[in-house]
Formats: sequence, structure tokens, C-alpha cells
Amino acid sequence: MRNHSRRSVIFSTLAVGIWGRAFAAPAPVRITMLGDSITAGYGLRAGQAVPARLEAELNRLGVPAHVTAAGVSGDTTAAGLQRVDFSVRSTTQLCIVALGGNDLLQGLDPKAMQRNLAAILAHLKARKIPAMLVGIAAPSIIGAGYARDFNAVFPAVSKAARVPLYANILVPVEGRPDLIQEDGVHPNAAGALRVAQRIAPAVVQALKACR
Repeated sequence: MRNHSRRSVIFSTLAVGIWGRAFAAPAPVRITMLGDSITAGYGLRAGQAVPARLEAELNRLGVPAHVTAAGVSGDTTAAGLQRVDFSVRSTTQLCIVALGGNDLLQGLDPKAMQRNLAAILAHLKARKIPAMLVGIAAPSIIGAGYARDFNAVFPAVSKAARVPLYANILVPVEGRPDLIQEDGVHPNAAGALRVAQRIAPAVVQALKACR
């Protein structure tokens, strides 16, 4: 009886362990948002910023995720290129590259921005880190020619590097002063939530594409 009882206990313990592993929750996918003040959450608490909101939205959609904010206010694409290798950890399973807004604000050369973005994606590819490119739209009021050249950069880089593109991170808050901070540029807490909700399905598709 004792041997039988011992065998029963051992069998039950093994069965519980196997059953638990079979139905354990999957490990969260690790996402890094490499960007500027929008990604850094300018004017917001960390929990209100786009990365935190995106993490919550992905989890709501059934995609367990941990989203790391790697945004620095004021960063141009050139600054992002300088720090991509140390800001994006090797454990990253998807890097969302969301740069270009400060190039636009400073009126920098779109051709230089294109080279910088292409180089950032090349660095990530060399490290075997899948990427997704997130753009921003230039209004024609700043000059039709510049806006045309600027807006053409993101699809061109996306196509050449064969990475998914989300065309305009600010589209959910454009023309919505109730979703923008007093500076007229950065999303407020409600706006950041809208941005995250809009981009989340595209991130899910990018994750599927890189698996």
C-alpha cells in the first residue's frame, strides 16, 4: 500500500506539472518603441503615455506584451540612429521605429531622414530584430514640395527594407484640440489612448508577420 500510495503521489505531481505547463500563459512578447517625445510621453505620466497604453491595448486584444518606451524628446532620425544599438535591447521581438517628427519641425532634408531611417532598420536587421516603421504626416501648409518629399520617405523606406508601415501616428488626434496638449503638438492622456488603440491592430499584424 505504501509503494502504491507513493507511486500515486509521484504520478499526480508529474501530471499536475505537465498540465500546468501545457496551459501556462504564453510569455509576453517584448516590444520596444524607438522614438521621440510622443513615444517618451511628453507632458504625461508614464502610465498615460503611448507605450503603456499600447501594452494595455495589446493585452486587451489577447496579445500578452511588454512594451518598453525608448523615446527621447527632441530626437531626430539622426539621433535615433546614434543610439539604436543601445536603446533597443537584444531581447526585443519587435522594434517600432517612430521617428521623424523633429526632422519635420526643424525642416531637415527628407533625403537625410530617409538615409537615417534606412540605417536604423539595417542595424535592427543585422541584429535579427524585426521592425515596424511608424510615420508622421507633413501638412502642405509648410510648403507643398517639402511636404510631398517628406511624406514620400516613409513608404519608400518601408518598401526598401520590407518592413510593415503605419503611415501616421498622429492621425487619431489630428484636428482634435480636445485630444492635444496646450502646445498644439503632443497628445494628451486621452489622445495617447486613441493613438494606442488605433495602432494596436497594426502592431498585432506586424507581430504575426515576423513569426
